[in-house]
Amino acid sequence: QVQLVESGGGSVQTGGSLRLSCAASGYTYRPGCMGWFRQAPGKEREGVVSVNKYGITMYVDSVKGRFTISQDNAKNTLYLQMNSLKPEDTAMYYCAARESAAWVCPTSPASYNYWGQGTQVTVSS
Repeated sequence: QVQLVESGGGSVQTGGSLRLSCAASGYTYRPGCMGWFRQAPGKEREGVVSVNKYGITMYVDSVKGRFTISQDNAKNTLYLQMNSLKPEDTAMYYCAARESAAWVCPTSPASYNYWGQGTQVTVSS
């Protein structure tokens, strides 16, 4: 069974940086799509960035130029480098995966069926 474990969250001031990690296990083959998502209190879970198994990415407008997704295939780990953090980035961050691939993976949470338990990111002003 696929397991995803996030780490790297914490508290940072506005303008600071964090690097999140998502360690994946239980896969026989690389998932077709993976992504980072976030959910703030009282709000719906939203996509941050997706990546397919070929490395094609799709960032939501609010994080373009600030966040970067990367992979270490040898370690089965997905990363999210977050720079220039803003208070509105405060949320629980999740990584997710699905087996099916796409030329451009969706950023809709409903499109993914494997989820980690999340890591909290708090950005203070």
